[in-house]
Amino acid sequence: MRICVIFNPAARGERARRFRRQIDRLGSDCILEPTWAPGAGRLLAAQAVRDSFDTIVAAGGDGTMNEVLNGIGDVQDGFARVRLGVLPLGTVNVFAKEYVLPTRFLDAWDIIKSGKERLIDLPEVEFGPAEKRQYRFFAQMAGAGFDARAVELVDWELKRKIGYFAYVAAVCRAFRSQPSQITLTHGKETVTGELVLIGNGRFYAGRFVAFPLAKADDGLLDVCVFSRADWLTSIRCLPRLLLRKIHRQPGIQYSQSDALSLGGTGPVPLQLDGELAGQLPATFSIRKQALRLIVP
Repeated sequence: MRICVIFNPAARGERARRFRRQIDRLGSDCILEPTWAPGAGRLLAAQAVRDSFDTIVAAGGDGTMNEVLNGIGDVQDGFARVRLGVLPLGTVNVFAKEYVLPTRFLDAWDIIKSGKERLIDLPEVEFGPAEKRQYRFFAQMAGAGFDARAVELVDWELKRKIGYFAYVAAVCRAFRSQPSQITLTHGKETVTGELVLIGNGRFYAGRFVAFPLAKADDGLLDVCVFSRADWLTSIRCLPRLLLRKIHRQPGIQYSQSDALSLGGTGPVPLQLDGELAGQLPATFSIRKQALRLIVP
């Protein structure tokens, strides 16, 4: 097994500090490649595929994982050639929570070395204006409108100091923004709302189950369309979110689809795996069981 670990040296917190202390223990088990700027993980992952590594590990948060995922996808047949491993060192680690990946270094490393893999679906999205169209993959979640606006408003220096609570502050700021108007189309159905969440797993923003019917290998995206995105709606939704019954909340339309498109009036931000990607319009599709993920 040839392993390349792509590590975000900007990762903060005790998990990241423990990882740095454990690096020497890896020895000849792997090659360690630190990122140096946003987007570097994608370049490093693509090169690791070209260098014939069969396992690429994202050591960081959901953003690092997404960069590595897209780097693998930048190389022809990359997903067939390489398995993805994750060492969760980030602030939220939604993807790791979805697959019960441990945060203790030695436990996580033992799982990676065991090499047990599961095939899961791989969502992809084409987005942005026609003259600057972009293509990206994501593993866990996407959002357009309110939640992407919150991601856009995160103070990253504050995040380094207080972690998850910087997202809470950004959400409060996002409530003061003008609501987005989004139109979702899949098949012959059209739905409008102020917030659209798209999931390839159950979890969102931690352990909140926003997609209770989701299965990561069924070839379908799970979609929540919120007719309103304001304080009152959030308060009303919270009980059912905690009870994992958000799909039954009035004012939310829940559906599943293997392809859909989003459009909006004015600039509407789009986030992928918790990182700001760009703006609508966007077209989503899914590759069934295309990603080889190392799991417990």
